[in-house]
Amino acid sequence: MVKIGKTSLELVQGDITDMDCNAIVNAANRDLILGSGVAGAIRRKGGPTIQEECNKIGSIEAGEAVITTGGKLKARYVIHAVGPKFGEGDEDRKLASATLNSLKVADRHGLRSIAFPAISTGIFGFPVDRCASIMLSTTISYLRDKTAMEKVVFCLYDSATFKVFRRKLRDLLQS
Repeated sequence: MVKIGKTSLELVQGDITDMDCNAIVNAANRDLILGSGVAGAIRRKGGPTIQEECNKIGSIEAGEAVITTGGKLKARYVIHAVGPKFGEGDEDRKLASATLNSLKVADRHGLRSIAFPAISTGIFGFPVDRCASIMLSTTISYLRDKTAMEKVVFCLYDSATFKVFRRKLRDLLQS
């Protein structure tokens, strides 16, 4: 755990659906269909309410983020952020935007804690090391500015991803 301004930034290995935060971030697809990966786990544990709310929202573009309730999850809310598919073009900017817009949505809703997965690194094929650099640097930059956020967690499912994020965070803080 490190402090960025007044905010704690933490890396943990585990299942994001078990996180006890105000909001967890779903690595969503454009149609907000909770299919597989993080989204599928959210649907299974959170219940049908989350998908029903997503259906009312419709679709969003890569880089955008929207919020729904958390259904039966410990988290009160789910922020659905669409990351890029690797190879679609302009991926770095889209991933940075998905991260930044998730943080902005959380702040707009008065949330104090949020947990992120490694967006786009699953079925969308985004390289984990590049994802870690973009998401962490975007988050650090945001937290250095004015925010009411008290805690940001990167909840990484497997040890390999956790180790990459830990190394990238160390590198970013030393530069």
